[in-house]
Amino acid sequence: MKKTIIALISLLLFAETIEAQPTRFLVKFKHKGGTPFTIANPTAYLSQRAIDRRTRYGIAIDSTDLPVNPSFVAQIAAIPGVTVLNVSKWLNQLSIDTTGVNTAVSTISAMPFVESVSVLAAKHSGGSGRLQPDKFFLEEQLVSSEQSQLRVTQTTADFFNYGAASFNEINLHKGQFLHNIGLRGQGMQIAILDGGFFNYQTLDAMDSIIINNQVLGTWDFVSSNTNVNDDHPHGMQCLSIICANIPGVFMGKAPKANFYLYRTEDTGSEFPIEEHNMVCGMERADSTGADIISASLGYFEFDDPSLNYTYANMNGNTTISARGADLAAKKGILFFNAAGNEGNGAWHFIITPSDADSVVAVGAVGTNGVAGNFTSLGPSSDGQVKPEVASVGVGARIQTTSNTVASGNGTSFACPNMAGLGTCLWQGFPEYNNMRIVRALKEAGSRFTNPNDSIGYGIPNMKKAFGALLRDYATSSSTLNVCNVTLNWSTKDVSAMRYEIERKAPGDATFIKIADVAATAGNILLGTRNYQFINTLTNVSSGTIEYRIKQFIDTSAAELAFEYIDTTSINLATACTTTGTGGANPNSEKVSVFPNPSSSVTNLVIETPYAVSQMTIVIHDSKGRLMHQLKTSKGSGKTTIEIPYLKFGKGKYYITVYNDKKVISTEEWIKL
Repeated sequence: MKKTIIALISLLLFAETIEAQPTRFLVKFKHKGGTPFTIANPTAYLSQRAIDRRTRYGIAIDSTDLPVNPSFVAQIAAIPGVTVLNVSKWLNQLSIDTTGVNTAVSTISAMPFVESVSVLAAKHSGGSGRLQPDKFFLEEQLVSSEQSQLRVTQTTADFFNYGAASFNEINLHKGQFLHNIGLRGQGMQIAILDGGFFNYQTLDAMDSIIINNQVLGTWDFVSSNTNVNDDHPHGMQCLSIICANIPGVFMGKAPKANFYLYRTEDTGSEFPIEEHNMVCGMERADSTGADIISASLGYFEFDDPSLNYTYANMNGNTTISARGADLAAKKGILFFNAAGNEGNGAWHFIITPSDADSVVAVGAVGTNGVAGNFTSLGPSSDGQVKPEVASVGVGARIQTTSNTVASGNGTSFACPNMAGLGTCLWQGFPEYNNMRIVRALKEAGSRFTNPNDSIGYGIPNMKKAFGALLRDYATSSSTLNVCNVTLNWSTKDVSAMRYEIERKAPGDATFIKIADVAATAGNILLGTRNYQFINTLTNVSSGTIEYRIKQFIDTSAAELAFEYIDTTSINLATACTTTGTGGANPNSEKVSVFPNPSSSVTNLVIETPYAVSQMTIVIHDSKGRLMHQLKTSKGSGKTTIEIPYLKFGKGKYYITVYNDKKVISTEEWIKL
């Protein structure tokens, strides 16, 4: 009986040894010589959208964009027992599966264009088993939807009805501000790299992107087919965080974006071949023209311990996936990556490719802003601040396979939370490249001036990030014509925004508000607008006059916020004084205040031989402060307008009447 048991154990060990033998290899080429592709003809291997991205941001097409020489691929594929799996043009390499290992490897190694052949993985297991526990174990442990919920009341003015849990997530970043001004992901393309998107086509959180055809393409780099709907649910959960549209229950961070769904991860094993797959997924995302990559994947140890990385390898330049991720960023892609869930484990640190210097590594916090104890810690081994930022990955809202909404833990969920918000931010400022958006996120972080190893620069405030980009974008200028200063400015806005013009004249200790200007955007999405305002100077001494433009980006009472978008100045050589005639053409235009001085009912009489469709009346005090403004219109002839005298104290005031932006007259009024 003992002999039988021993024999059985020996057979099992032999079978396991055969199973663990490497059969998948990485073939690295020396060059791309002889390729039929050229840098001068990028349409042969890049979509127009990918080319446009390079053109917009001044990114040169180079040799890494050229596909691997097809002849090299064909010669290797022709070797008996060899199957070519995935080809990487950026790293000039391909992965193969073999049956006759020794013969195939030696044959390939002898080819004159081959630089090296190295082990990538053992025999493919078919996804049925692995030596380590499930790599997505933490994320699969659903937690109570009440965990880490900081109850905050949503305002009814928000565009989306988030529901309490989703609102708490987005409110941590003030991300609803982006949605409210129309930045919801429209026109943006996000590629998600993961281990599968189980049943994404039939679950409630994804119904809108299915109905609206927002999934632009899929590919399974593990099984070499287009079906990603029957694999692991991890990618589906990450997708739901960005795209969900269940009003009052679960709203995503960029629900109007378009998506590419790529399975690069073999959830049944852990080998470097998955890093190679990941790079191939990055390349496909680039070639299609995707703007953003969200990858909740990472590596540091493998089923074959001899392939494990060390912390020293986490330097941003060593691993397959980190080198690929940096190349993706070099091509102009905004890359978000989960920092890892090893914070309370033996490894402790971030995992690759989050160590790549151009990747936004995302740590996990709850809606209370407290870091999860599992979130992987920085810095990278070369001293970079890692993770860069943090988002909700403790009790994060996700779609489940049973078509319910629950909460889960993991930086895997923090990553798409941040990626969705980053997408909406970039949507508003396509003029800026990916790394400028990264800088805006860092600088808007809650710990920007004092980064730490768990959440890096902290939790980005999206309203603050928007404001910083707006300040960079806006411009203004001023010109002087006698005593009329013309201010011109260019900025971005929506109809709910407004402006205040502030002036600091010679003798003024501070800036004083002199005018309100409404936005003219109408219902148009956030876009560039040009404005002009004419300030007629009265009783202003000679010297330098400074103007600054205050743009209210959020005019809601609860969330009022503004940015000083630009400052301009003019030099007044001669003092400007008022005479009371105000500059009206006496032959055609008459403006008068009656009675004047006055202590009770006071009328402004305006007479023009033409109609004024956009007439503005502004009243300033003797210090230049805006006291009253009225927008109205008049027909040809005489019009009388009553001045709201009760709101004015005793003193001297100046009343200016505008025909659109042209000054008709400025009159002095004495209030007794």
